[in-house]
Amino acid sequence: YTYVFTTGGIGPTHDDITADAVARAFGVPIDHHPEVVARFKERFKNPGELNEARLRMARIPDGAELIQSATIMAPGFKIGNVIVMAGVPSIMQAMMDIVAPKLKSGVKMLSDSVRANAREGDIGGPLREIAAAHPDTIIGSYPFLDENQKPNTNLVVRSRDPDKLNAAMAAVKEMLAGLNITRS
Repeated sequence: YTYVFTTGGIGPTHDDITADAVARAFGVPIDHHPEVVARFKERFKNPGELNEARLRMARIPDGAELIQSATIMAPGFKIGNVIVMAGVPSIMQAMMDIVAPKLKSGVKMLSDSVRANAREGDIGGPLREIAAAHPDTIIGSYPFLDENQKPNTNLVVRSRDPDKLNAAMAAVKEMLAGLNITRS
């Protein structure tokens, strides 16, 4: 996989085991990250505040890159292709906002859709032939009940190449135009 995302399990309690599991999966040790410990010491100045539970959140696998900002007390981390973020939705979103601009992206998947005005069983054979003739596309068939509660189908064509997408969609539309279906 290009990336593996995890959320949760990096908090202060005994059942927060994600950091340990990721360190083990990568075969690296895990220890208190000095930068995180320093931040915690700044934040938790009163005696007893910086306790063992809070220090658990400073445990980071060796070699991991911290995911942190001024608004995030306990960081997430990235190691290899694994991105570990908090389970609290608002904190996870803040971490994702930091991570997202750094993610590599590939060629975008393009799509186009058409309503078949036919049942899946009426178009299954011709659709299979079109899919075989256009191997660089993905053609999906999605049945539904239309506004008159009659069976119908949406067809979605996907491809990373706009020309191949257009060619396959043209074939789908040509097939649909040539159907001679009496619907009751």
